[in-house]
Amino acid sequence: MAAAGEDDRGRGGNVIGGGAHLYGPTVQARDVHGGVHFQAPPSPPPRPPKPRQLLPIPAHFTDRLEEHAALDRLFRAGAEGGVGQSLIVVNGPAGIGKTTFASRWLRTHEEAFPDGQLYADLRGHVASGPANPGEILGQFLRAFGTASVPGDLAEQASLWRSVTANLRIAVMLDNAFTAAQIRPLLPGGSGGLVVVTSRHRLTGLGMDGAEFHRLRSLGAAAGTELFIRGAGEDRVAGELSAVREVVALCAGLPLAVCLASARLAARPGQPVAALAAALTPDRDRLAVLEVEGEGTVQTALDASYAVLGPEPARLYRALGVLPVPTFDVRTAAAACAEPLTWAERRLGELVEANMLEDIGPDTYRFHDLVRVHAHDSATTTQTATDCERIEHRVTDWYLRTATEAQRRITPIQLTLPRTYAYPARLAVPFNDDIGALTWLDSRRTHLMAVLRLAAERGWHATAWQLVDAMWPLFLRLRHYDLWIEAHRIGLEAARSDGHREAERQMLNSGAIGLAAAHRTEEAVEWYTASLRAAREAGDRRDEGQARLGLGGCHFEMGRLAEAVADLDRAVRTWTECGYPRGVALARILLGEVALAEHDLDRAIASFTLARDGLLAVSDTHDAARALAFLGLARARDGDHTTGTAQMREALETFTASGATHWQARTLEMLGDSARERGDEAEAGVLLARALALYEATSPADARRLR
Repeated sequence: MAAAGEDDRGRGGNVIGGGAHLYGPTVQARDVHGGVHFQAPPSPPPRPPKPRQLLPIPAHFTDRLEEHAALDRLFRAGAEGGVGQSLIVVNGPAGIGKTTFASRWLRTHEEAFPDGQLYADLRGHVASGPANPGEILGQFLRAFGTASVPGDLAEQASLWRSVTANLRIAVMLDNAFTAAQIRPLLPGGSGGLVVVTSRHRLTGLGMDGAEFHRLRSLGAAAGTELFIRGAGEDRVAGELSAVREVVALCAGLPLAVCLASARLAARPGQPVAALAAALTPDRDRLAVLEVEGEGTVQTALDASYAVLGPEPARLYRALGVLPVPTFDVRTAAAACAEPLTWAERRLGELVEANMLEDIGPDTYRFHDLVRVHAHDSATTTQTATDCERIEHRVTDWYLRTATEAQRRITPIQLTLPRTYAYPARLAVPFNDDIGALTWLDSRRTHLMAVLRLAAERGWHATAWQLVDAMWPLFLRLRHYDLWIEAHRIGLEAARSDGHREAERQMLNSGAIGLAAAHRTEEAVEWYTASLRAAREAGDRRDEGQARLGLGGCHFEMGRLAEAVADLDRAVRTWTECGYPRGVALARILLGEVALAEHDLDRAIASFTLARDGLLAVSDTHDAARALAFLGLARARDGDHTTGTAQMREALETFTASGATHWQARTLEMLGDSARERGDEAEAGVLLARALALYEATSPADARRLR
């Protein structure tokens, strides 16, 4: 069943991603007479590269040799014990350098994990709460080419264990909060390594075979070396005693030492002794520092913030109130309503002051303690209205950019009106369909974060408009977990906004996601609510869409008579209101029902009418769907030559457009047809190619075909 994933606004079932094995043509013969022609099979999209996600190491990393050796011993012990995945927990107080230390150590063992290294920030100490394991599993599965992620956490964890069963990978889980947050993220099989960092000891992971290492403060010599590297030898010449005093006041916390050296570097005329004097009034906080280290870090952050210029300080505060985990130049520019050149300079100044980390091309993030300080700086120096204005500016920028991506990728779709409180005038960061889809996918966690923020702030119109704008992300890449969550938020927002058309849009689009994720009973509930709302509004076109969806759900559940009844109603409704494309879509499903009932004449007639209708409205994708089914029906009726030719013509269309899911469906049809005519070798090749594509786009179909 396919049409449950198609709607009357042209939301076809295209899926991007995945890969397939290539099978070249082979001839084995004694004599060959006449011409020999080969047609190479279409190449599927390439698999993604093996993930290499470990964080870069700061240039000033110092010492930790004994600690490295300790982790080496834990790793060897786990590998020699033969207990499966090695699990090491690195814990310690805030600012102690757990992330940098674990990243550096893992990089020394990269060759031991040839199948990839993954990284995730579990956000154990941010105001919005720790990351949900399902969010991280989705990121990990997609990194290995799994475009279709189940919506249920247990299914996600099971798929993750299956995907990694035979892989030698390293996984770094940074800033963990609880043992329960970790367990679903443990890979399957053996020969891999998981390193967890946390401020908590996470002793509960001992039941999972974890080994524990508590990271200590830097010694006086290492702390002094780190400070001198940051400030420069010439800058501290003759003041070694004062340097040692500053390091002691920083209690050996690498973060505090780095920030203190950055502050000194920012004041060329200030002696080191003056920096020590500035830190001394907080000496009574050292008792607290021995437990969590926050006192001296607070002092160092306050001091570093105090010497920022007014413009980088403004950006620092603005970024501190945002809910997104990382920032780029456009986000920074939108937050402060400034040009890109301004944002680039200010970001550079914050990186130079060690207040912001540069972690990749146009990607920045706060250390978790610095984020807290930036947020506190914003909320204590600005009004709540000022902070909310910053949040709304960035949210509107994401809405506008996602809307431009939507219009580019799915121009046939009906786009509901947009409203902006703060319309940004920044150029969008893409200029073609692939770039637009890549932007949506790479920013999906950001889009979800600003969506949740909009719902929390009561910006109801913004919330449902964001969900509507994210449609191509769900349509093409099938992130079922995000699809369903977003539409639950969008539906509530549309109802709170009193926007009935948006409510129906959320019900229809959300129901498509539920049906595609095989949560069919829930999809029926959403389509039924959509039908009721369409009738109340007198919207015949939406009424037909709800009937189409219900027909697809009944077909999926094997209720063929109910499916035909709903689909016939959809045809009548759309005929009466003059929507021929909808009529054609319904006829595709009616043809599928006829195929299931082995009524080939009725199926051929339905698919022929559907294809003619879709070509008349220039819907080439759905016309190709109708053609593929038409070819299958003709082949089953005994006309294998015509049927195979039509299926291959449809396959060419799907290959050219990148519709991976429908490439797999058509290959499966061709394979079944080859088997029916007795060509087992050809059937095996075709079905193997279909399976390879399904494994990346639809695990349920892969299991069925396998």
